Amino acid sequence: MTETAHDTTAPSESATSAESTDPAERGHLDIDRAVLRKIAEHAANHATGDVRARRRIAGVGLGEHGASARLAGSERHLRIRLDLAVHYPSPVGRTVSAVREQVHEELERIAGCRVRAIEVTVSALVPESRAPRVE
Repeated sequence: MTETAHDTTAPSESATSAESTDPAERGHLDIDRAVLRKIAEHAANHATGDVRARRRIAGVGLGEHGASARLAGSERHLRIRLDLAVHYPSPVGRTVSAVREQVHEELERIAGCRVRAIEVTVSALVPESRAPRVE
């Protein structure tokens, strides 16, 4: 019985050729729109301090929700519509500007998307929560 010794420290030929291949030639990456939407919503929630607004339909409470996003356009020219709540009495203009910047940076950093426009609707002003008063 003869055993052949193999050098396990040297990279295989296929691994070496994959590393030397230009990334653009290896294939195409598609990121689902739902993932891009979640990134935008998470970034918007983070920028506003995760403000939650109460959701009601016909006067019936349905819990709370954070920012919601709708996306349009291609990954190279993404347009985003955000609907979010902001703490009261925060300066709305500065808060919205911070949200736009955060969403733009996160989508570019995580998914490599180019954001063309971000439209923001502030649908609620939520007072800062205070500890209950004891009398």
